[in-house]
Amino acid sequence: MNVQQQQAVFFNSYVTRSYTFRKQQLTALKLAIQQNEPAILAALYADLGKSAEEAYASEVGFVLAEITTTLKHLQGWMKPKKVSTNLLNIPGSSKIIAEPLGVVFIIAPWNYPFQLAIAPLIGAIAAGNCATVKPSELAPATANVLQNLIQNTFQENYVSCIQGDGALVIPNLLQQFTFNHIFFTGSTAVGKIIYELAAKKLVPVTLELGGKSPAIIDADANINVAARKIVMGKLLNAGQTCVAPDYLLIHQSKHTEFIAAFSKAVADFYGNDILNNTEYPKIINEKRFNTLLGYLADAEILYGGNYNKEILRIQPTILGNVSLNAPVMQQEIFGPIMPLYTYETKEQAIAIVQQYKHPLALYIFTNNKAVEDYWLQNVSFGGGCVNNTLFHLSNDRLPFGGIGNSGIGAYHGKHSFNTFSHQKAILKTATWFDPNFKYPPFSGKMKLFKLFMR
Repeated sequence: MNVQQQQAVFFNSYVTRSYTFRKQQLTALKLAIQQNEPAILAALYADLGKSAEEAYASEVGFVLAEITTTLKHLQGWMKPKKVSTNLLNIPGSSKIIAEPLGVVFIIAPWNYPFQLAIAPLIGAIAAGNCATVKPSELAPATANVLQNLIQNTFQENYVSCIQGDGALVIPNLLQQFTFNHIFFTGSTAVGKIIYELAAKKLVPVTLELGGKSPAIIDADANINVAARKIVMGKLLNAGQTCVAPDYLLIHQSKHTEFIAAFSKAVADFYGNDILNNTEYPKIINEKRFNTLLGYLADAEILYGGNYNKEILRIQPTILGNVSLNAPVMQQEIFGPIMPLYTYETKEQAIAIVQQYKHPLALYIFTNNKAVEDYWLQNVSFGGGCVNNTLFHLSNDRLPFGGIGNSGIGAYHGKHSFNTFSHQKAILKTATWFDPNFKYPPFSGKMKLFKLFMR
């Protein structure tokens, strides 16, 4: 019997379903994260060059806050939800029961290797499931910390961690065992492979993918604020963020002003020598670094363009005169590089956005409510901000997820609990009144049906 089969046996013992058990496990996870904080921060620096402050804010603190919210609301989330009962089913009552799914598989990426492994695990535990977690082998230091943390906090037949080459481990595991849910965060290309493997066994999936997320700067935007928000959102984790602004759409009247404001914001945040600033993260590996350098040859460099291959850092770079068919525009960039396009009319701008459908995020900079409404109503995207970037993720009351090519399903806060739960519908019918019109023969009862069903 392999580990996942043992987890299935443990799940079927019903131990994981009580509020007390779930609360104990979430509390134990929170304590383990706090106790292992130095090791986690050191691993994130080793893998991605993240400063302790950035690693805490974007990974450790993020999941601690998620656990705190979950513990605060879990008992309420678990309670059956009463709903109204339609006329046809009176006398009776209706409710929805949140039921755990079973044994779930969480596959984490390398860019936020701790947060994106633990955040979905919080939801899985809160909903009463058993789980297997697969960290990314591209962030080996963090993967090792995760494995140690999970092994020292949970019984293996409850929560386990599996390491190895994802291209080999994941298909093999999916062939050996039928999970009750798969939660994958990563590229659209790999997401399609996971989806196909899951479909063969009718396993439901949550796919947190990516896409070309635009930042749109309107003519009436506060340019200094827009530049600061975009620099912050783009340079967090050196642009290796699924919801980072991927390209810029700027009203042509603000083109020059924005580049100057962008340059000033970079200097304000990281000084005049960003490549040697230890608060500026590195690119994950040489392969990704070389891919990003290749993008610089595709266009005119309007700002930046310097790099240091020895420490895998690339200066924030804005590209101009970029063909919409260039390689840099055919996939998510995942680095500190942004193509810039200008527009005169909103029709010109939306024509560009619609070439890269279903972005994971969209960022609008404007002080005009009509302009804001236009973009929110005319572009289909996962989530986003008006006059900000990234921070919609920090509100766990908002669902986080994509649409179309950018993903399936959502999580964070109560949405994580819902993702890892089955909403079981229950109708309870009273026995003191049992009218004959609900039973055959139905001939002659059309008027009654139309009275009760309309």
